Amino acid sequence: MKLSREIKSAVLVIASILLFIWGYSYLKGRDLFVNYKTLYVEYENVEGLTVSAPVTINGLVIGSVSKISIDNNSAKIKVELQINSDFPIKKTSVAEIYAPNPIGGKQIAVLPSNTGADAVDGDSLVSSSKLGLTDELAKQMVPLKDKITKLLDNANDMLDNVNQVLDTKSKENLRKSLSDLSETIAQFKETSIGLNSIVAQNKSKINGTMTNLEKASDNFVKVSDSLTKINISQTVKSLQKTLVNVDKLLGEMQAGKGTMGKLIKDDALYNNFNKTSKELELLLQDLRLNPTRYVNVSLFGKKNKPYVSPTDTIIKK
Repeated sequence: MKLSREIKSAVLVIASILLFIWGYSYLKGRDLFVNYKTLYVEYENVEGLTVSAPVTINGLVIGSVSKISIDNNSAKIKVELQINSDFPIKKTSVAEIYAPNPIGGKQIAVLPSNTGADAVDGDSLVSSSKLGLTDELAKQMVPLKDKITKLLDNANDMLDNVNQVLDTKSKENLRKSLSDLSETIAQFKETSIGLNSIVAQNKSKINGTMTNLEKASDNFVKVSDSLTKINISQTVKSLQKTLVNVDKLLGEMQAGKGTMGKLIKDDALYNNFNKTSKELELLLQDLRLNPTRYVNVSLFGKKNKPYVSPTDTIIKK
């Protein structure tokens, strides 16, 4: 059976139309010969997400974005996902917009959930957005920019204050101070040169002094070694024992024990000693006033004077 030219042309036109429809759908991320599951997600901001962007689970592409529309009432963005996977996606799974690299476009990553019922064709998922590296850097740069701006403003204020302080007279004083400082450094340099000259001239004496100091240090080390060899512990124990005995002796003396204690504490001994001293003084006074009473030498037989007791009062002559 021969086909007419018109039938062949019609078949060719229909095949071309079908091929065009399939190619157009494929370019938009939808394959007409594949059974897709359609899911929806609503976002406040899609952040540059485009149609035919990949949809992944743990990095594996399971579908693509087939349509993006905006709700006229709520101004939310509704994204249609075409899922080609038998993986059981729950209704509580999160569809997160993210950027896989700094220069690439946005994609959607489905974060699986273990709770809830499986999502069927026409269900909606939970929306979420993750900042990309560039967005995260830009977000962190905002407070840094504010700090830099504030720092520059403070620097400008400080420079203005410095300019106000450094008037003509202050600048002249600063120049004079710098000039004086330069002269001081020059004088210090001259002094340093003179000091180096003195050290060079007396180098032998300094070396001798250092030698003597080294000998003195060696002698001190020897003395230290000798002191180390001495049994200081035994000496300290002996000294402690002696101090204990002395303390005991002083305690007995304070308590009136022993000869020394009695001499110190016995009031009768003190009174007797005081009385004896007074009587001896009276005896010496009587001997001075009446020497003939004790030494009687008479060549002519003179009679002795009657004895008169000495008074208790000491007569000074």
